[in-house]
Amino acid sequence: MRRTLAKSILCLTVVWSTATQHLDCVVASSTTAPSSNTAPTTLSIRQRVHSRGGASTAASAVMVSPSPATASSSLSVFTRARQTIFPIYGHEIRKFFLLGSIKFFIILALTLTRDTKDTLVVTQCGAEAIAFLKIYGVLPAATLFIAFYSKLSDRLDKTTLFYVTCVPFFCFFQAFDWFLYPNAHKVQPSLETVQAWFGLTAATTGGTAVLCKIIANWTSAVFYILSEIYSSVSVGLLFWQYANDVVPMQQAKRFYPLFAQMSGLAPVLAGQYVVKYASRAEDFEESLHRLTAAVSFSGCAICVFYYLSNAYVERMKIVEGAAASGGKASITTKEADASLQQQTKKKKKKPKMSMAESAKFLAQSQYLRLIATLVLGYGLSINFTEIMWKSLVKKQYPNPLDYQRFMGNFSSAVGLSTCIVIFFGVHVIRILGWRIGAIATPAIMALLAAPFFGCILLGLDSPTRLSVAVLFGTIQSLLSKTFKYALFDPTTQMAYIPLDDESKVKGKAAIDVLGSRIGKSGGSLIQQGLVVFFGNIISAAPVVGVIFYTVLLTWIGAANRLSGLFHAQTEMDKAARMEKEK
Repeated sequence: MRRTLAKSILCLTVVWSTATQHLDCVVASSTTAPSSNTAPTTLSIRQRVHSRGGASTAASAVMVSPSPATASSSLSVFTRARQTIFPIYGHEIRKFFLLGSIKFFIILALTLTRDTKDTLVVTQCGAEAIAFLKIYGVLPAATLFIAFYSKLSDRLDKTTLFYVTCVPFFCFFQAFDWFLYPNAHKVQPSLETVQAWFGLTAATTGGTAVLCKIIANWTSAVFYILSEIYSSVSVGLLFWQYANDVVPMQQAKRFYPLFAQMSGLAPVLAGQYVVKYASRAEDFEESLHRLTAAVSFSGCAICVFYYLSNAYVERMKIVEGAAASGGKASITTKEADASLQQQTKKKKKKPKMSMAESAKFLAQSQYLRLIATLVLGYGLSINFTEIMWKSLVKKQYPNPLDYQRFMGNFSSAVGLSTCIVIFFGVHVIRILGWRIGAIATPAIMALLAAPFFGCILLGLDSPTRLSVAVLFGTIQSLLSKTFKYALFDPTTQMAYIPLDDESKVKGKAAIDVLGSRIGKSGGSLIQQGLVVFFGNIISAAPVVGVIFYTVLLTWIGAANRLSGLFHAQTEMDKAARMEKEK
């Protein structure tokens, strides 16, 4: 086990070091020279701060770098091209890199756990079990989590809340690898025993048979549930809530699409790690050891980069505040930390809200209701096609390692296509506006789902037709997730920025965790009803298609209405800041 952990960490470290060296080259090429017109007073402040070692060099760069508008006339063609592809200025690169690294490792762990949970549940219980787990497992667990998180948010500061939320997930992944999976035969009843409890035989099919398989493999079911909760918590609460706190609107339009591009490399790395290393193990237990080693490494990296990013952002605020006020600018590290502790103690206590009050608060805000509609729309629509597609993939790849290898390649394709879409569409939000970025995802999903449903309606009675259906389903799922990561996530998270702190914390937690779970669980519940009526989900494909396109039209309508409110709220927020400055 130790040897596996060491090999896995070494593999990931080499890849990440290469990526870091490449990013350092980008940083070096993008750093601008200090302007000769910089005020002597500001330069003096920078020199004193740097000489005392109390603030980072990047913090001083903020006060001496020329503005993009002033230097634009003298920029070379290469620099102009660089700013088009990578519109992050010299003094912003450290902040961007630290924040982007947090999301990179969050997505790396998310991809690895997602592929693992799908392999465990689909190969042991069947793809139909996903619908049951999302309703009877994920939804109640998400409800309990949001209640617990809401209580913690009232008692803990944001930094402590981040660690308390993040670390337990990785502890569970380790416990599953070390104790639960190797001893599954000791802690789980056999399938025959569970079937005897319900009076079923091995030939029995239907919902009760699926439930028996879930009970007989309850450890894998628990892994699936907690991995689903992590997928919502890690991106929605751990990263985006922190990013929204420290990234202002003028930076968000440039940072957020590139965050998706940088983190889009994580599925590529995770997928190839699965294909080239984890799935090449002798059995699935050894493969799980290799996967868990990579997940644990990612968890440690998340905490390290969060610590570094948080310290950098807070010290930047102190240095900039000292320079703007004309007061003492020679700030040491100890003085900065002491100031941060005083600021934390002086913060007002957050208002406490029960779950009922939180739901009422969400229902009374049209703005938050529209954001919830977008999140629900994605959760419902992706679920309608995902279960059918995974069921077909299992038929084509029944062996767990083969299925795992297929999903690893799929994850790499998702990451690579996300980077390509962002490369060409990085300026969609900045140039075409928030509205176009918001409606792009449902529009693409509507277009690509048509051939997938068409293949199913034509029949799957031959291996060739099955392969074609899997191909079209893979393309549809691939590009749906690509546009979700590239445009849907950035636009949705930008919508929270103009809101007050209470709406961000309580409203966002309810939408990102509970809202997305209701969307996916609601889709599973609908599909369960269709299976009972039609016999199987494939026979219900025509009805699923009608519901699917109805949800997409509702989603697009909500995005159009939210666009007007978003721009109005942004203008109000800008006017309020200008009034305070006066």
